[in-house]
Amino acid sequence: MTSFTMSWRNLAIVGASAAAIIGLLAGLNSARYDRAATAEMKQAGEELFVRQWVAHDPQAHGDGLGPVFNANSCVACHFQGGVGGGGDAVHNVVAYEVHPTVRDRKLQKGLVHAFAINQSFVESRALLKNTFPIIPGGDRVVGGCTVRFEDFDPVRIETTNSIALFGDGLIDRLNESAVRLSHVGRFAKQMGREFGGDFQTVGTGRPRNLPGGRLGKFGWKAQFATLEEFVAAACANELGLGNPLMEQAKPLGKEYSCDESDLTRQEFRQLVAFVEAIPRPVEVLPKDARQRDSAVRGKNLFGSIGCAECHTPDLGNVAGIYSDLMLHSLTSKESDGYQHQIVVEIPLAHDHPKPDEWRTPPLWGVADSAPYFHDGGSGTLYDAILRHEGDAMVVKKAFKGLPTEDQQALIAFLNTLRAPTSAEPAHGQPAASAVAANK
Repeated sequence: MTSFTMSWRNLAIVGASAAAIIGLLAGLNSARYDRAATAEMKQAGEELFVRQWVAHDPQAHGDGLGPVFNANSCVACHFQGGVGGGGDAVHNVVAYEVHPTVRDRKLQKGLVHAFAINQSFVESRALLKNTFPIIPGGDRVVGGCTVRFEDFDPVRIETTNSIALFGDGLIDRLNESAVRLSHVGRFAKQMGREFGGDFQTVGTGRPRNLPGGRLGKFGWKAQFATLEEFVAAACANELGLGNPLMEQAKPLGKEYSCDESDLTRQEFRQLVAFVEAIPRPVEVLPKDARQRDSAVRGKNLFGSIGCAECHTPDLGNVAGIYSDLMLHSLTSKESDGYQHQIVVEIPLAHDHPKPDEWRTPPLWGVADSAPYFHDGGSGTLYDAILRHEGDAMVVKKAFKGLPTEDQQALIAFLNTLRAPTSAEPAHGQPAASAVAANK
């Protein structure tokens, strides 16, 4: 029995290692060799980042802001702790995916935009549902067998909170192999514990493998491999600014075209250069001796109860990131004893993130980035910890089992993870002046 168990463990480890090696090769093939950004480029990029865009903006080379958008500047959603920080719940966005069907086999995704430059372009959840209606169920013949289909809603909606951009340049330059090999090491450790009879382990999650074998590192679903792609999507979808990598978002169900991108290649590179240069967060211990001792004890507890299994303190050559950049399930795995399965016409690809899977957000700067979780639904760090289920269920239970003083110490440690003191201060941002959507 021992040899059988060991062979399966070795097989699992070898399989995970092979996946990491394949990812490493893909990462090397897709490596970017960008010219170093100058101080002038970064300054020009910051001006673009804080600019309040308008429709037919003279700075733009296309149609400027819109036609649909969520804010009129980058800093309107990235301001907490300084320019480039996270956003508040007011600036949450409504993202959607439309599941492929036999009528339309393409997976569609986008945002229900909060604003539009024209009343006819106004978007809403109701419009989204009408555009992609529920598919009636019934008996259908599939592969020679009769299958009973329930009514199926192809639209999946999620509310997401703006992510802090501090230190993203370091993450962009982080070698894919370091991320994948770190995952393999944690996977092997978990397998060893489980084969030893310890099943109270933290789930290791999984990497997001994008087309071409590239590793997803940015976005709540790890849907972007590079910071450049992330910035391009934010410009196109949040501001309606077309750029060299992505066309502007179009109004839902409407025809709209613009012949020229709003940002030139040089301007887009300047904007990326500024985001790449946004400083990394810092760890600041309290000056008071008692508070400092509490924070230090909290840091030790952070590791001992398992928080650091997913919020890895150091990843590759990036110290203090507190993330493994993996997709993790955050929904309870406690079963009611029944299988619940929705029969779909066309299954999604295996690598596609499940609804309950989210990329582990880096915790550096977390003290200055409330609210928390992907939906901004947790107002405090304590609330956010108690929402952890799925892969982190065992950690949440361990935290709840701590004495109140130790719980407070762990929170005190998290409050030492501050936004960078060198970040540019973010001034008040006025609300976008345009036609609002009826969500």
